[in-house]
Amino acid sequence: MLEIEVVEIKGKCPVYKRGDKIVIDGPRIVLEKTDALCIHALSVILHYAVALDEGADPVKLGLTKKSDKENAYVQCVDPWKPYTEGGTVIFRIKNIK
Repeated sequence: MLEIEVVEIKGKCPVYKRGDKIVIDGPRIVLEKTDALCIHALSVILHYAVALDEGADPVKLGLTKKSDKENAYVQCVDPWKPYTEGGTVIFRIKNIK
C-alpha cells in the first residue's frame, strides 16, 4: 500500500494543500483515505506506483537520496512560472503497511 503526501507547493495549486494524502492499495485508489485527486498529478504518480508498491528501490529509480531511502519524491507536471499561472506540487511516496 502506498501513501502519497503533498510536502511542498510552489505557486498556487487549485486542488491540493500541504499535507493532503492519496492512498493506493494495489490497483485501487482508496477514496475514503484520499483527500484530493488531480489528473495532472496522477500522470506522474501512477508512472511509479506499481514499481514502488512492488518494492522497487527509489534510490535506483532516481527518486530520492540514499539518506532518505524510505521515500520517493515526484513533482506535478505543471511547470509553474514563468510558464503557467498555476503551481507545481511535490509529493512524497512511501510504502505503508
